[in-house]
Amino acid sequence: MKIAVEGCAHGELEKIYDVIAELEQQQNVKVDLLICCGDFQSTRNLDDLDCMAVPPKHRDICTFYKYYNGEKRAPMLTLFIGGNHEASNYLQELPYGGWVAPNIYYMGYAGVVNVNGVRIAGISGIYKAHDYFRGHFEAAPYNDSTLRSVYHQRQLEVFRLSQLTPKIDVCISHDWPLGVTKYGNVGQLIRFKPFFRDEIENNTLGSPPCEELLHKLRPKYWFSAHLHCKFSAVVPHDEEGSETKFLALDKCLPKRRFLQLLDIEEPENAEKGFFYDLEWLTVLSQTNSLLSVQRTPNYMPGPNGNERFDFRPTEDEMKIVRDKFPDLRIPENFQKISPAYNPNDNRRHGTMPEAQVNMQTTTFCDKLGIDDPLSLVLLLSGKELNYSTSNMSHEETPASTLDDTGNVSGNFSPPPASDLPKPVWMMEDRSGDPDKIDLDDDDEDEAALAEAFTAKYSTPFKSVLGLSSETKPASTPNRMKMTLPSPKFESCLGTNAESVEKKMPESVEEEATPVKKFKRRNQEIYATPSDE
Repeated sequence: MKIAVEGCAHGELEKIYDVIAELEQQQNVKVDLLICCGDFQSTRNLDDLDCMAVPPKHRDICTFYKYYNGEKRAPMLTLFIGGNHEASNYLQELPYGGWVAPNIYYMGYAGVVNVNGVRIAGISGIYKAHDYFRGHFEAAPYNDSTLRSVYHQRQLEVFRLSQLTPKIDVCISHDWPLGVTKYGNVGQLIRFKPFFRDEIENNTLGSPPCEELLHKLRPKYWFSAHLHCKFSAVVPHDEEGSETKFLALDKCLPKRRFLQLLDIEEPENAEKGFFYDLEWLTVLSQTNSLLSVQRTPNYMPGPNGNERFDFRPTEDEMKIVRDKFPDLRIPENFQKISPAYNPNDNRRHGTMPEAQVNMQTTTFCDKLGIDDPLSLVLLLSGKELNYSTSNMSHEETPASTLDDTGNVSGNFSPPPASDLPKPVWMMEDRSGDPDKIDLDDDDEDEAALAEAFTAKYSTPFKSVLGLSSETKPASTPNRMKMTLPSPKFESCLGTNAESVEKKMPESVEEEATPVKKFKRRNQEIYATPSDE
């Protein structure tokens, strides 16, 4: 199967598909699947732009709306995960995944799907320690804080993914796994991104939860974006004698290495098509009681407690789910539920909308017997659900009920917070916004960022660079010697409040690259890997 992998899309779907078409013609191939590694920006209209964590003067509707309103259609199945520049209100409607436009599928907070027998897992968002243990408490309209926390990863999704058997072909994340730089050409990376040096030496560049999943799931391939550069590595798994081929790609801009083609072998006799993953559906079903929609800590069960902590599906559990999904093929049930952008609209800004319930999620949750976190948030806050996009009547109730603390009732009750060590983020004063970065208000011409690829695509796109033995770790220079061991992030093994103390950096200094150097305000949208 021929796959195209894209780094940060930043809403430039037309350009991405144009580049793929050019490559197909040059190489006489047909791409079966496009995978986008976050910052997809599925903005349907100006209201969606207001839900994206980018300063107003830098918001650009781009071209997704053309695929949403049917003016254009994605030429191949397109899968994507969320990053830190997203229309968060739209993606929150699809926490377990769904179609954002015909032939364009979002994988949810976390998800696993099967394409022609190739098993693909993904996790959206970026890691921030101060939100990691919280529930999914956000809902539009957002404030300055929730506009950012809504795309921060939660422990629940990492816990769920950790229950999978390690037979994953491809994993996708926006963040890089922590420590992955040790397995590639770190010297070249530092020359291209010199301000990464301290984080690499201190082993703080990347996501601890993604590192944990990398070594637990041991996929054949792992693709990421976020840091706006191309980097490849081969990560060995000694206990299995296997390895993971890691590739991170750049953002969609001229003369940047943002796209890669590669071949992934399909299993023999695999059924062609796009399917749900039975094991993942079973994990979702069995862990529904662990869902929280509160901003308070929501720790996962561990081996030292009295409740179930191992949710690897049994054959009987999977049979129950299989009976609910006799056909695992993902239905093509996209519906346009909001107006699309009108290029003749003279408005410059929209209005942040109220949260909506999506028919795709309601149908999926009803069939599997699980809860929609967004619906629970709205119910807990006393708001009525927007039933114009739902098949639930006012008399119907979710699969589970909320207790007084906003957790889903079920067999598992998390330990009282008073019995646990207080996490660092609860002891710190976070009255301000830890993610916000002030901009230099300069007036540099942004034509370089907005140019529509007037020159023909001259960037070479060869078979996947970095996925061969040539990219195995080179010897590390003495000045770059790693003295700190790679920490194991034990979030999936149970309560571990100490792990909250390992905070990721809130910002990265100005980018220094061999290409044109943009001023700070341009970097905030296109170059800064922190969440702004």
